[in-house]
Amino acid sequence: MYNAYNDISQSVSQISAVVIWLGLVFLTSAILRHFGHEPELVRKVVHIGAGNVLPIAWWLHVPFGICLAAGILFSAIALASHYTNILPMLNDVGRKTYGVFYYALSITILVALFWEQHPQYVAIGVMVMSWGDGMAALIGKRFGRHTFVHLGNQRSLEGSLAMFVTSMAVIVAILGFSQDLQWRNVMMSVPVAAIAALLEAYSPGGTDNLSVPLVSAVLSYFLQ
Repeated sequence: MYNAYNDISQSVSQISAVVIWLGLVFLTSAILRHFGHEPELVRKVVHIGAGNVLPIAWWLHVPFGICLAAGILFSAIALASHYTNILPMLNDVGRKTYGVFYYALSITILVALFWEQHPQYVAIGVMVMSWGDGMAALIGKRFGRHTFVHLGNQRSLEGSLAMFVTSMAVIVAILGFSQDLQWRNVMMSVPVAAIAALLEAYSPGGTDNLSVPLVSAVLSYFLQ
């Protein structure tokens, strides 16, 4: 009975910490919207902030079942939001794609594949997408001078470079946290980050939110 109580108490604490973090992310986005900041900035704040949930869940040892259930729930909410706009901070950037749904779906798939044995690769996939793509958008919008268009999506070389550098940093940091910092991790991060940057630039219609995390995580796993 005592052990069962401890398990329940621990699960409640873990879930509460994640919910509090997400609450802070969405509160920040609401404040930014209230003061008239650009929708793209608001969306990227949520994009990056939501991605940080996975390292937090990893650090807190949130069980597989809870993570998988949360991923399925958020995937359903994201899909519903595509049609009902219940998450306006994610959908009001002048384009209508399934990007938010793909983002949640990729997290769910990665949790199903890796969470029980290799949670670091879930963190890599999601953080490459959240921080890499987020920095690509923000840097590209602010400093992008050399632009190119693919399937109607405008990108910049400056944004792609930001994606590449950020992805490398994320991979090295996560692997350094989960194991001793090794030179081969730095070397391995280069091709993974390069492919992630290419996928971010050329995946159409928000599918980079699916391709980037899945490919980054799987490649990192096989190159280790």
